Amino acid sequence: MALATTSSHALSCYLHPRRRHRGNVAVSPRSEGGGARRKEEVEIVIVGAGVAGLATAASLRRLGVGATVLEQGASLRAGGTSLTLFKNGWRVLDAIGVADELRAKHLRIQGMKMRSASSPASAAGGVLREFSFEEEAPGQEVRAVERRALLEALASKLPPGAISFSSKVRRVAVAGQQQGPGGATELELEDGRRIVAKVVVGCDGVNSPIARWMGFSEPRYVGHMAFRGLARYDGDGGQPFEAKVNYIYGRGMRAGFVPVSPTRVYWFICFNRPSPGPKITDPAALKREALELVRGWPEDLLAVMRDTPDDAVVRTPLVDRWLWPGLAPPASRGGVVLAGDAWHPMTPNLGQGACCALEDAVVLARRLATAAASEGGEASSYGEAMRAYERERWGRVFPLTARAGLVGALVQWGNPAVCAARDGVVIPRLVRLGPFLEHTNFDCGLLEPSAAAAAPSP
Repeated sequence: MALATTSSHALSCYLHPRRRHRGNVAVSPRSEGGGARRKEEVEIVIVGAGVAGLATAASLRRLGVGATVLEQGASLRAGGTSLTLFKNGWRVLDAIGVADELRAKHLRIQGMKMRSASSPASAAGGVLREFSFEEEAPGQEVRAVERRALLEALASKLPPGAISFSSKVRRVAVAGQQQGPGGATELELEDGRRIVAKVVVGCDGVNSPIARWMGFSEPRYVGHMAFRGLARYDGDGGQPFEAKVNYIYGRGMRAGFVPVSPTRVYWFICFNRPSPGPKITDPAALKREALELVRGWPEDLLAVMRDTPDDAVVRTPLVDRWLWPGLAPPASRGGVVLAGDAWHPMTPNLGQGACCALEDAVVLARRLATAAASEGGEASSYGEAMRAYERERWGRVFPLTARAGLVGALVQWGNPAVCAARDGVVIPRLVRLGPFLEHTNFDCGLLEPSAAAAAPSP
């Protein structure tokens, strides 16, 4: 469902009507003298209403713990294209309670077709290999999900007023003299509001200001750019494609498309470029550039791209951040902790960026909920919960980030001999889908709803 923009007054009503408890969260106002803006004291604040932020809030809610979500935009992000979710991601959505709603709207992908761009005489030309998920990876669940639909489904699990829109963080600081682990953190917003929280969860994306404040380096550009688009087929017949992932490989470039729903098809192009170059703001120019890149490639890919509205095409640099042990800062500092792309941005070559963000959300929420119930949510309990979350997640996200980067480097090679070996030997004879998707076997477990979470919101 579409969510209306929440006003500052509505946020105040949610944060401090008097003093109240929502689940395990205590909220109270504190006024300062001298005409200063009032500080709002909360237990848990999540910065960013993207996949990681909303999933963390929804997971906490399911465990009976409330959280306030700050989103700098005026509404939920309506743009973007789609996200590919494998079975580990669907397990998280099952645990949160939104999976079936999304399954009803998005097609289950049955298999994969891999082709060479060098033989594009027809849509079937240049086929290197075809896979069936049921035959080669039994139990796998793959669906491409519209980003907008995923965010709306997650947001629907939160109480009214839980998301504060137009709430951009200007400054992060340790509150008072609490310098130790789990100390309170003060957020100053662009509109002058000041929020003091025991826990701040940074889910503010790849270019996270929270991560910079914690000492993380900027994400590393990997030398590849990506076009992405979402074609629309709103006529009587809908889109005409089989429910398969279509990959097409060229020299230093690859492309593909996958049906999302009966009326939507997602497509992408990855291409080598030494630097990201200037940003293009003209949607029509972006689409023309994308079509020019794959001129002469299979007609079905070109048809999907032509059926895409100009405003549904985006171009982004591909970046990542490898969390080298002993070199990368810890995932938490004081009462602040990172999740999703803010902590471990990764390239899309394994389709695990959104899945790992969802996994983070459940693991972190479970740790924080336990801490909230322990000694009334003392700062030391939250600090240990954050460190335990990092220990649990680092061993999963660091190898996946590295593996995704290496896979991307290999498939983007432009050397003719390497491409010939890829097309003639590696893909047809060596690739095995089951072992390649072993990482999707992660099971986040259940989020057992508490009595507080099951009760209707006041």
